[in-house]
Amino acid sequence: MEHFSLYRKYRPTRFEDVIGQEHITRALKNQIISDKISHAYLFTGSRGIGKTSIARIFAKAVNCENNVNGSPCGNCPTCKRLESENDINIIEIDAASNNRVDDVRDLREKVKFMPAGAKYKVYIIDEVHMLTDSAFNALLKTLEEPPQHIIFILATTEVHKLPQTILSRCTRFDFRLVSTETLTKHLEDIFEREGIKYESDALSAIAIAGEGSVRDTLSIADCVLAYCDGVVTSESVRKVLGTTDTKLLLDFTQSLKEKDVGKVLTLINDIDKSGKNLSVFVKDMAKHVRNLLICSSCADASSILAETEEDFKKLKEQSESFEMSELINMLQVFGGAENELRYTLSPRILLETLALSIISGDSQVKKNLI
Repeated sequence: MEHFSLYRKYRPTRFEDVIGQEHITRALKNQIISDKISHAYLFTGSRGIGKTSIARIFAKAVNCENNVNGSPCGNCPTCKRLESENDINIIEIDAASNNRVDDVRDLREKVKFMPAGAKYKVYIIDEVHMLTDSAFNALLKTLEEPPQHIIFILATTEVHKLPQTILSRCTRFDFRLVSTETLTKHLEDIFEREGIKYESDALSAIAIAGEGSVRDTLSIADCVLAYCDGVVTSESVRKVLGTTDTKLLLDFTQSLKEKDVGKVLTLINDIDKSGKNLSVFVKDMAKHVRNLLICSSCADASSILAETEEDFKKLKEQSESFEMSELINMLQVFGGAENELRYTLSPRILLETLALSIISGDSQVKKNLI
């Protein structure tokens, strides 16, 4: 049997299946129900949050013979025909590889042809910001006054690169990053349907690593499933992601607070000997200190931080032992040195120097390093 990755298998086929973009799906469904369809749309937002998926659903919905509250029914002859990736009424174009003016001129010629057995022909142009200036100019007139049977959907992760002339001719929808809670619930639903055993904290860790992207979250879940044997655990997620154990972060931070040079150097030695990427450790430390800063300064820290109840309790407890100035100083050091660690010939020595500069409070050393 052919294997499909989770993000392909669970790609939404109806507006109701899309998570985290209710403000967009509701508006599009209302347009379809009221038959007030725009001729050009602009979908903008980060990667993997549903731009292309919603574009495909919309393309089917506007052509569906019996749409259900604005969503494609999936059963009518038109819906079944449009499910084929080769259907000529839904044309997906990758602007990264079709960005020349000749490509757009070819598109302008093709839009003159009527759809085959459908109401609309929908052009989905992905990564539209990759078009050249001359290609944008060639597209402009067609985008402004397309034939009645044509709908353009432009998708991009970098909307600031689009000319104002293009922006002004599109109905714009800004996609949001999906919350960790929503991603965790999505993973729970998928794992239950797949019959996969899991620890709740493990799914939270996967969702946090996804950083708001549904596709990235499910891709990480695929990697974890390939590694695990039986139950998906927090430990297995950490090993796959290469992230640092919370206890190690707490111990390292506490050693800095207590100015225990011996323990700090010993911990760095242990981290290095274990084969862990020191750049990842510095990134994790910057995030850990940032979490401590939120715990010490925000009344609703638990709602801001996507942490388990046990880990949040430990963070809160450790944050109470630090002055805010200490945390800000540590955040500047670890946050500023992350890029340097990627290129240094001796990451261990650089990490040791960073840690010792925090302990000694030598601002000049930190300034030279960053």
